[in-house]
Amino acid sequence: MQIRAVVRGVGHYLPERIVENAEFEKILDTSDDWIRSRSGIERRHFAAEGEMTSDLAANAARAALENAGLTPDDVDAIIVATSTADLTFPSAATMVQAKLGMTGGFAFDVQAVCAGFVFALANANALILSGQAQRVLVIGAETFSRILDMEDRGTCVLFGDGAGALLLEAQDGAGTTDDRGILATDLNSDGRHKDILYVDGGVSTGSTGVLKMHGKEVFRHAVEKLADTAHRSLEKVGLTGEDVDWIVPHQANLRIIKGTAHRMKVPMERVILTVQDHGNTSAASIPLALSVGQAEGRLKPGNLVVTEAIGGGLAWGSVVLRW
Repeated sequence: MQIRAVVRGVGHYLPERIVENAEFEKILDTSDDWIRSRSGIERRHFAAEGEMTSDLAANAARAALENAGLTPDDVDAIIVATSTADLTFPSAATMVQAKLGMTGGFAFDVQAVCAGFVFALANANALILSGQAQRVLVIGAETFSRILDMEDRGTCVLFGDGAGALLLEAQDGAGTTDDRGILATDLNSDGRHKDILYVDGGVSTGSTGVLKMHGKEVFRHAVEKLADTAHRSLEKVGLTGEDVDWIVPHQANLRIIKGTAHRMKVPMERVILTVQDHGNTSAASIPLALSVGQAEGRLKPGNLVVTEAIGGGLAWGSVVLRW
């Protein structure tokens, strides 16, 4: 027997405001065609004034709990992956804990930018395997609209706001790749590449700052590193791309997603795409896509799923799990 961290529930939340590409034509030298051709993005959601990252996260958490048929009192821990927490501290996770009415357990944030949800899943898996927690809410939530330079057409059209959540639960498995739950993880980072994707704010500047990105450099690293980390996770459990039912990638750019799938020899028909409707929601993008995939009836129990993401740091990684 082997303990596995199994997905018990999934849910997501998107702010009401939908921003179509055409809105950017009014303020920038850009067009719907230009944005679609370079990113695959057609629209995204922006949080309302006063709507914070912890609000989005709490709504997604409630949806995941409802999907699981559980209450906040059934949860031992909350991990929120975010780069846009409401405050410098305390963590967004403790704010979610309070908004859910959860007075026990523990909560903390993980900051690995767009790779944050993969890092949070790996940490939740470790907590469950070590016996530290039986049930963990893993949430990716972002309000990236608040750190965008709306005069930079190369970045501001790419990002959106949203939140997704998975409830992981300890269950007994047989120790084979047929087990439901997380089967393998692979995490990586390389701080030498800080300057190709970062926010120029923080305690060193005394300001929140805005996102800065060298798109061509990020693209060059992304396709290679994402395919490599997915292969490594699969190799850890003796599986290959041919065994994969679904790739649920970080939804940053359609060209990156297509390039990664090609390198993994997985057809696009087995890739769940939400980038067209959500844009890049950073740490929220994978759980959002997982929740949409289940809601649409594509993700089914027993499916082998690979998630992979890369973000500022650079930080990147992957998770292999059976739904």
